[in-house]
Amino acid sequence: MSDPLSDLIGLLRPRTVFAKAISGAGDWAVRYGDFGHPGFCTVIDGRCRLAVDGAEAVTIEAGDFIFLPATPGFTMSGFEPAEPVVVDPHATAGLAGEVRHGRQEGDADVRMLGGYFVFESPDAGLLVSQLPALIHLRGAERLATLVRLVREEAGEERPGCDLILSRLVEVLIVEALRSVEGNNAPPGLLRGLSDPRLAAAIRQIHGAPARAWTVAALAKEAALSRSAFFERFARTLGVPPMEYLQGWRMSIARDLLRRRAGKIEEIASQVGYGSASAFSTAFTRHVGLPPKRFAMTA
Repeated sequence: MSDPLSDLIGLLRPRTVFAKAISGAGDWAVRYGDFGHPGFCTVIDGRCRLAVDGAEAVTIEAGDFIFLPATPGFTMSGFEPAEPVVVDPHATAGLAGEVRHGRQEGDADVRMLGGYFVFESPDAGLLVSQLPALIHLRGAERLATLVRLVREEAGEERPGCDLILSRLVEVLIVEALRSVEGNNAPPGLLRGLSDPRLAAAIRQIHGAPARAWTVAALAKEAALSRSAFFERFARTLGVPPMEYLQGWRMSIARDLLRRRAGKIEEIASQVGYGSASAFSTAFTRHVGLPPKRFAMTA
């Protein structure tokens, strides 16, 4: 049986870029500008305040895990008033060693491990648009272990490092996302997978994207009437069933074209089109470029 969440993350191909230790002491506050890349953090000990743009401010403490799918601007601070120091995340992204905020000497009030990665595929919006701006998990021991492994691996240049890091980040994303309650996510794949009836239909779409699906056939997989299925799917995922199907087919097609993984006719067949011309028309309408031109510019 197909796993839609794994399918999506596999297409986006996350790659680790950087991981580092972060700490704060005394009266301190920092304001990071919008970064855009996915960021993560686990609190080792102590606590501090985190205010992410677009989300309510929270207190994060030992054992907490934070995942920012697109890392918008945010302010992090201690609990005493302090003027935030403005930081450009792009300028500091590659700095090695521990980052210390506030008082530089003595014990830290909070210690964290954090990092970021990039999606190799430019289709990252497929995932990010379906997630909350801030995912905050308590007592996330498995995630804390994964972040420590990422930190250790990123700090050493051993053979196979890139492969291990990419796999660790994939596991980290899946672990974080499946910890999110579906009702807390905006309309999209996560919310759809939390509905057992809809999840059955979504798995069929991902498992056999080339099949000539109809709303009636998908409704049967979900054990719902056609009208009930259509309304429930559109409300929960934010798009009607056939639009979701076409979007997934086009995501697969873009990935195959980028990787030069077959002729146009072969790719058309893999995503459910009976001819290269029908596929080309649908692809151009959806993406804005004909398949051949897209492959040349991707």
